[in-house]
Amino acid sequence: MSDAQTLTSPLTVLGIETSCDETAAAIVRGRPGHGAEILSNVVFSQLEEHAPYGGVVPEIAARAHIDRLDALTAQALEEANLGFDDLDGIAATAGPGLIGGVIVGLMTAKGMAAASGVPFVPINHLEGHALTVRLSSDLANDVPFPYLLLLVSGGHCQLLVVEGVGRYRQLGTTIDDAVGEAFDKTAKLLGLGIPGGPAVERHANGGNQKRFTLPRPLKGRPGCDFSFSGLKTAVRQAATNLGELNAQDKADLCASFQAAVCDSLANRTVRAMAMFTSEFGEEARHFVLAGGVAANSAIRSTMTDLASSHGLEMVVPPVALCTDNGAMIAWAGLEHLSLEGHFRERSSGRMGTLAAPPRARWPLSSQ
Repeated sequence: MSDAQTLTSPLTVLGIETSCDETAAAIVRGRPGHGAEILSNVVFSQLEEHAPYGGVVPEIAARAHIDRLDALTAQALEEANLGFDDLDGIAATAGPGLIGGVIVGLMTAKGMAAASGVPFVPINHLEGHALTVRLSSDLANDVPFPYLLLLVSGGHCQLLVVEGVGRYRQLGTTIDDAVGEAFDKTAKLLGLGIPGGPAVERHANGGNQKRFTLPRPLKGRPGCDFSFSGLKTAVRQAATNLGELNAQDKADLCASFQAAVCDSLANRTVRAMAMFTSEFGEEARHFVLAGGVAANSAIRSTMTDLASSHGLEMVVPPVALCTDNGAMIAWAGLEHLSLEGHFRERSSGRMGTLAAPPRARWPLSSQ
């Protein structure tokens, strides 16, 4: 597959994202390597629906997508002042994610594509995160392939070499909980509410990170895999030993937990950085942090220092594009559509057109 870009004019793509608890639709116009413009980016968060349960309930999430998606898509088109005839493609998340939600977005997008005659592009949700750094107009010319990616989100924690669109090589992944899941479960344990990640970070800002001695799972061991289950258990044990927690106890636990996460991420990522720079030499210029947990300022700071110490420039998408959104799906679809002959020639498999199935699991390295 060639990464050569043959476009002489921008493409306009509608993106739909429904893999978890955000219903999102967006329209992006641009050319890879030449910048892009987000014409609309509408996100409906389901926090209120799931708050009474302390986490995302798949059936409730799917129903909310059904109730909201048509209106959100219409709003995205209206804000962009476009109709279906103005689109070059419609992209939708085909997985991985909560299967009910994935089905809602995927089938809606397929119906729109079939009715309008606009090309359809099924997108791996993780690929949306992986390519978002190339979406921002001020970054698009500065982040060429290859780059090293640390993808951290509620369901995923992976280190990958991004060699091109559709070309991802995994160096490490979590063997149990994802880092975002560990944040969410810690927040639930301490009664901090949802979303868990931002809640833990807010409390950590007023805490003493040295008060509790928490483990750094897999630290110093070979490979680039992650583990956060033991850390989560250690937080629970520390909280249980304290009995009734006051505000400072919770702040100190959050700070100690967040520091352990930063250390664990750094210890595994430094190994991947060494592998990446050794393999690609002068081409190894950028380290990208992406996914919802990339919005955490402590993790950003830790990774910035780590990248600098290894001669890499760290690049992070804007915070609004780190969490789930339709713009990242639209951009990933645009990247695929822009590849020379890629959309025209591949009628099965990954592109799959209207036959693409919904997937609860879909490893990015299998693209």
